[in-house]
Amino acid sequence: MLHAHVILNPAAGRGAARRVESVVARAFRAQGWAVDLVRTEGPGHAQALAAQAVQQGATHVVAVGGDGTVHEVANGLLCSDSDAALGVIPVGSGNDFAKMLGVYRHDPPRAVARLVTGRSRRFDVGRVSGGGEWFVNSVGFGFAPAVVKSRDRMQHLRGFLSYLVPVVQTFFKFQPMVFEVTAPGFRERGYMMMIEVCNGTTSGGSYRFAPDADPADGKLDVCMIRRVSLPRFLLAIPRVMRGTHVKMREVAIIKTAKLVVRSPEQPLMLHVDGELREPGVNECTVELERGRLNVLVAR
Repeated sequence: MLHAHVILNPAAGRGAARRVESVVARAFRAQGWAVDLVRTEGPGHAQALAAQAVQQGATHVVAVGGDGTVHEVANGLLCSDSDAALGVIPVGSGNDFAKMLGVYRHDPPRAVARLVTGRSRRFDVGRVSGGGEWFVNSVGFGFAPAVVKSRDRMQHLRGFLSYLVPVVQTFFKFQPMVFEVTAPGFRERGYMMMIEVCNGTTSGGSYRFAPDADPADGKLDVCMIRRVSLPRFLLAIPRVMRGTHVKMREVAIIKTAKLVVRSPEQPLMLHVDGELREPGVNECTVELERGRLNVLVAR
């Protein structure tokens, strides 16, 4: 009998995950799987639970929650050097990683039904310098982490508004920074709004920063948006949502397995799969590790 080790974040989706706990367990059992379900109790706990699950012999570890939960569970598997398959039941606000797995916008019973018949696929992951943290979807510098910081203070917002309102609010107080971006065969220095390093196609819920990204092609898609005026910024929002921003003169996209981002004038602030980080350093190396993560993808 196949066995699902389910890690559920009850706070995900503004508490929606708490309400589907029994639904998820029943759905796996209805498919003939055994289930162990554990709840997270705070930040970092999902990573510890994932590491514990593989130490106990887990072969299928399923994250129930949003991108933050997926990020922690994936880091628990990667830190354990495990080949256990990662499954996702999306119950978050953005669910960017779930879009690559064929379970996006499926309710838990439907997502479970698709997972149990899914296939394993090797996904690339990115790693941020310092060796302590991987990302599965994206890492960003500049405007995006500033938006995350604003969004974290707006817990009352729901759905799409929880992404749009912080974006607009942040723009009016955000000052573009000088960045130096270096990759094999590429170097640029100047004022930039943001740098989004993508393994997946979307970030921030609805923004298609890297419409051509493939999480298994051995490359990260790096989207750089240079300093823009307010009218151009307002024009860019719907274009980024459609993925047509790549034709704008302020946008540059490169594919690379490694890059160095430097901020000579102030310490870097970044997000890692939507989780805010302020390491207090001026330089960060982002590097891809090819085929490192075993993922369950719906057929």
